[in-house]
Amino acid sequence: MTAPSAPGHWLVKTEPGCFSIDDLAAAPGRTTPWDGVRNFQARNFMRDAMRPGDPVLFYHSVTSPGVVGLAEVASRAYPDHTALDPEGGHFDPRHSQERPLWYMVDIRLVEKFAAPLPLALLRGVPALAAMELLRKGSRLSVQPVRPEEFQAVMALARRR
Repeated sequence: MTAPSAPGHWLVKTEPGCFSIDDLAAAPGRTTPWDGVRNFQARNFMRDAMRPGDPVLFYHSVTSPGVVGLAEVASRAYPDHTALDPEGGHFDPRHSQERPLWYMVDIRLVEKFAAPLPLALLRGVPALAAMELLRKGSRLSVQPVRPEEFQAVMALARRR
């Protein structure tokens, strides 16, 4: 899958037990680095296509999966320093300051939805039939969203 043309629309997945939308709301400036991404395709989306101001659907995975809010990209991509920490869970010995392998962007909360949009609900929306999130086997933690898909998700959020 290729990244959309600018402006991009995105979806980021997170396990709420690890980092939830409430954690993002509590972060200073409601902003956090989106670090620890260790998939080359997701890394490429962040490094090569995400731009400040791009809208981001915030998705909770695992328990009660669904879109729970709207965020925005708050920075250009920069090297992910967590890959340098041998004591951390995202260490990669191939990554260095001189030759960074992994990148991250900052994400800022725009709004937490009044009610989550469960995965089962999203699967029933014809306008979302081709959405990357709904593809069988799709596991990307950072993925592009087509503008019409983004609009359909936002329309659902406004109705709840």
